[in-house]
Amino acid sequence: MRTTALMLLPSTRVATTWTRFSVLRWFILLPKKECTIIMYICQIIFDFLLSFVYSFFMLFKAATIGPLEAEVIKRVEEARHKLRHNLAKPRRWTGLLRRNTFARGIQGSNSIEGYNVTAEDAIAAAEGEEPLDADREVWLAVTGYRTAMTFVLELAKDKNFVYNEGFLRSLHFMMLQHDLSKHPGNWRPGTIYVRQEPSGEVVYEGPEVEMVPGLIEELIEFLNCHDDDCPHALIKGAMAHLNLVLIHPFSDGNGRMARCLQSLVLAREGILESEFSSIEEYLGRNTQAYYDVLATTAEGRWHPRNSTKAWIQFNLTAHFRQACTLLSRSTVMEFLWAEMEEIVKQLGLPERTLYAVCDAAMGFRVRNSIYRNLAELNDITASRDLKNAVAAGLLIPTGERRGRLYIGAPHIKAVFDRLKHEYIRPIPDPFTTSPKQMELPTVQ
Repeated sequence: MRTTALMLLPSTRVATTWTRFSVLRWFILLPKKECTIIMYICQIIFDFLLSFVYSFFMLFKAATIGPLEAEVIKRVEEARHKLRHNLAKPRRWTGLLRRNTFARGIQGSNSIEGYNVTAEDAIAAAEGEEPLDADREVWLAVTGYRTAMTFVLELAKDKNFVYNEGFLRSLHFMMLQHDLSKHPGNWRPGTIYVRQEPSGEVVYEGPEVEMVPGLIEELIEFLNCHDDDCPHALIKGAMAHLNLVLIHPFSDGNGRMARCLQSLVLAREGILESEFSSIEEYLGRNTQAYYDVLATTAEGRWHPRNSTKAWIQFNLTAHFRQACTLLSRSTVMEFLWAEMEEIVKQLGLPERTLYAVCDAAMGFRVRNSIYRNLAELNDITASRDLKNAVAAGLLIPTGERRGRLYIGAPHIKAVFDRLKHEYIRPIPDPFTTSPKQMELPTVQ
């Protein structure tokens, strides 16, 4: 998708006005001065009526939650409870799982916008390291998003935080500060269209630019609600995402902003640890389905009276599948760590070497700097550990000196592949599968 901002003259929007009032063709029979005056009067009346009508249904509202949605919410909560229990135990491998999950979220959200990076570069972004493969433009977009998401994870811990306009503008600036042409931190200057690539077809037109401040104000009020009228946290996050992306208040970055905002809502509502609350990875893997449900809900323009049931069901499905995926990964990570631990002990290597060995077993290229950060070592000790792991046949070095990387030996990669085959299963749609037919992944 591509967003196009159309600059218009402040409030006059002459071309738009003439189009809207083309039915008043008898204007041509009037003198030019009187015609212009009537045109401006009609514009004022139109804007007033538009504002009046929108005041009754400004934001998209959450569809009524029926028994089916309630059952899926229950399943999501069960999966997250099991995952929370697994992560609560003091295990060193949870640091790798947490980092990899955060990196996948960054990778997924940016891939939707066409900023594709490898899993290793996503990890490098999460760790604050330099990329191995990404070009400059992609890297600036990814690291900008990393900064914004890191900010969000910190805010999730602040009990006194409240949503406000300044926060939304600041978050946008963090994401887009590398490109001032996209007006980072400012509302869009005019009408905005979302175009389908590569055809260029307009698939969505945002609400009138004059409506943006009022819509944002109502969204902020919704975000700050904490009473009984607030929807379930999963629904609240979904509606925050939907409304921000369809208000489309910025010239660019609206999708990333909406996904980041949803992650913050979920984290602050205590759904799970901040890094594990996001569904951005799932959205990145199901981009077309994500676009399709947005298109179905919006119907091409700002239609806040439209039903949001399909959008809510899509989000609940995403939450369930993402939670089950993380549950399976935690099991795989636990077994991988245990098997690699036995091998490391037998070879007489220090236990901290597991950070590098497990990363390599999962197919990542290991760098001295990333291993050093994970194991909290100095450069000399980290280099010695990696050299000993090579001598023990666990790692294979590639490149020279500063460009040196380490990949996993075939036999440790085979362990990870076997565990994935055993414990990673396709996760069905919870809206089409009965509870009796569905079993959550086993937690060890």
